[in-house]
Amino acid sequence: MNAISTLAVVESAASGLPPVALPESLMIKVSIVEDDAKLRETLVRYFAGQSGFRCLKAYPNAEAALADIPLHPPDVVLMDINLPGMSGIDCVPRLRRAAPQLKIIMLTVFEEGEQVFQALSAGAFGYLVKSNRPAKILEAIREVYDGGSPMSGHIARKVVQSFQMHAAAQAAAQAETETLTKRELEVLQGLSRGHPYKEIASELDISLSTVRTYIQRIYEKLHVHSQTEAVMKFARKQGG
Repeated sequence: MNAISTLAVVESAASGLPPVALPESLMIKVSIVEDDAKLRETLVRYFAGQSGFRCLKAYPNAEAALADIPLHPPDVVLMDINLPGMSGIDCVPRLRRAAPQLKIIMLTVFEEGEQVFQALSAGAFGYLVKSNRPAKILEAIREVYDGGSPMSGHIARKVVQSFQMHAAAQAAAQAETETLTKRELEVLQGLSRGHPYKEIASELDISLSTVRTYIQRIYEKLHVHSQTEAVMKFARKQGG
């Protein structure tokens, strides 16, 4: 089913009997960020016909959402990935910084693996393909509201691979830094704190030339070519 046929299904679902009224405190509050006016308005009507859900507001772009959502925070935000101006991917971390409690689900026409993964990495909690049936939208919102992260196996694998790569890099850095002597570690710690060579020499009561010798040994053992690379490996070893 494509996005156009989804509109028809949603319109049909929204035309049924009025929902059973629930107290405001029991409703899941949703906001929508979607540039397609027809889909945006149809989703608003759909939520109006669902018991247990309330659509607070709908926005045509990321800029409008950023300006208003922190003032009127919902429980869940449905965020289109491809928006005019600022993209949904760029909007996610800014919105999370402004309102850390928000749970954001990305909306996309296709399962664009890399884009969706970038959005999840930026702080989104899950994603929905726009061709999903209305019941799937509600299911995903409930899942995110309850602490879950709805996503396909394809995207889940990307998330796992990212964690595995990070863990492997951290393990490699750990193994390499374990080859450093106590004095070399002290010099590296000085570098990581941003201290110049002369200050490190003074702190450790050694000569400037000795500091340079230790740094050369550190580069060789860590297989790096600069102070920045050495400090980054040290940070990974520390779990940063």
